Amino acid sequence: MTTARESTAGPGPAGERPSRLGAERVTLRYGDRAIATDLSITVPDDSFTVIVGPNACGKSTLLRAFARLLKPAAGRVLLDGERISALPAKELARRLGLLPQSSTAPDGITVADLVARGRYPHQGLLRQWSREDERVVAESMAATDVQALADRFVDELSGGQRQRVWLAMAIAQQTPLLLLDEPTTFLDIAHQIEVLDLCARLHREQGRTLVAVLHDLNQAARYATHLIAMRDGEVVAEGPPGEIVTAELVERVFDLPCQIIADPQTGTPLVIPMAPGHRSGTR
Repeated sequence: MTTARESTAGPGPAGERPSRLGAERVTLRYGDRAIATDLSITVPDDSFTVIVGPNACGKSTLLRAFARLLKPAAGRVLLDGERISALPAKELARRLGLLPQSSTAPDGITVADLVARGRYPHQGLLRQWSREDERVVAESMAATDVQALADRFVDELSGGQRQRVWLAMAIAQQTPLLLLDEPTTFLDIAHQIEVLDLCARLHREQGRTLVAVLHDLNQAARYATHLIAMRDGEVVAEGPPGEIVTAELVERVFDLPCQIIADPQTGTPLVIPMAPGHRSGTR
């Protein structure tokens, strides 16, 4: 089984380019409750990294630390070799985008205006709204299929529509790194696949590094180039899905006896849970 590797987010050996994003020996807490202790993770550059694990294992908490929404109690998060806590907010927003698990739009804002807010990090005293901004916003709405909603108010949309609008805003930010916390929340299966296909295209065609938290292990195995499996605030295994997703790993992480077969469409690992009558003696 592939186990967690030491972070190389900081300076590496001579001639080796360090990873752009990583956590070095971080302790993450909510009040007095420790979620993760002495945790080190490196996000491979140019990857579509997906973090999986059972509820309350620390995966979304880790993503919050990567996004500077949660300050580590110990250790450090590095972005481009710098402590993320030291970066000016606008500079951070030009390098790192976030689609949070749940978002609240201002009252009375339209879809087009919300997506346009993704261009804020690129504005300044000498650079105001431009044709380039207009083009990026239009392309971001087209990519997420929300063009027809441009003049609608965000608060009157369905949950799935709102999720696609927030994704359009994150895409419009045009950051080389994009964090997605459960991006398929509120979506039916067809729109889940559309969103994940879109994320895969962003990674493949635009060279963006994506880090996503997903609940569906089969979707994670199909789309990820790098998979991180967590349990109880620790990394149990990480690596290409085809190398690390085994029945033993799934049972260790999720307490789920299963069989692993090849996905007939992609060849990636496909988790088949054991039927109740076949579970005895598997644990």
